[in-house]
Amino acid sequence: MRTCFVELEYATEKRFQVIDVTEDIRAAVRDGGIGEGMVVITSLHTTVALTVNENEERLLRDMETFFLSVAPPEARYLHNDIHLRDCPPDEPENAHAHLIAMMLGNSETLAVREGDLALGRWQSVLMVELDGPRTRRLALRVLGA
Repeated sequence: MRTCFVELEYATEKRFQVIDVTEDIRAAVRDGGIGEGMVVITSLHTTVALTVNENEERLLRDMETFFLSVAPPEARYLHNDIHLRDCPPDEPENAHAHLIAMMLGNSETLAVREGDLALGRWQSVLMVELDGPRTRRLALRVLGA
């Protein structure tokens, strides 16, 4: 069994932003020389989520509307009581981002088949920024034969 580790970095531009990272993950699989196996993708942040879904502009806008209605940034959250927590003074009020990330999840495991991601026709790997803009990192472990 062979394995390789890759870290990807992205500069996000918005508070809520969806970035299609599929091609970067495909490149990591190719560069790792894995023909059959899997890739595990993990967000290294508690306010960045990962999901597999369709990268279609109207759906992405629906996604933002839906999640921000379920966990609106302006709602009252205990986590946002910065003065009661041991944290830096510039800590953002971002409880909503943590809650949405918990709903979506922070990792994905995908099959690798014939040196490529085993994804359906409309599937893409989407990184969801929930508390940007920031610099964000994803960790990838590619393993197989």
